[in-house]
Amino acid sequence: MNYHNKKFKPVQNTPNAETSEDTIFHYEQQGSILTCTYSGGQITKGQLIAIVDETGNIDMRYHQVNRKGELMTGICTSSPEIMANGKIRLHENWQWTSGDLSKGQSVLEEL
Repeated sequence: MNYHNKKFKPVQNTPNAETSEDTIFHYEQQGSILTCTYSGGQITKGQLIAIVDETGNIDMRYHQVNRKGELMTGICTSSPEIMANGKIRLHENWQWTSGDLSKGQSVLEEL
């Protein structure tokens, strides 16, 4: 699976997430290396770097600056699902590595 030049937005989040439906993720991929920039909602600027396996699963690390000016970091794994319309839905399990170190889940869908 290749995520190059695809855009995603969250459609579901746990309450401890900083992303929202106003956050847009722009993915770029070269080989198995995935990078992304994102912003919107509570996020001023965010970036992630990841490895994509042969089935499209993503193992990522992210960092972002929120509207409060705080630098937040975390880890996340994403599993893809192909929706009926052919677009990708990502099921994510993540944990903050800063702040309260809490865990959460998100669902992102391709725009």
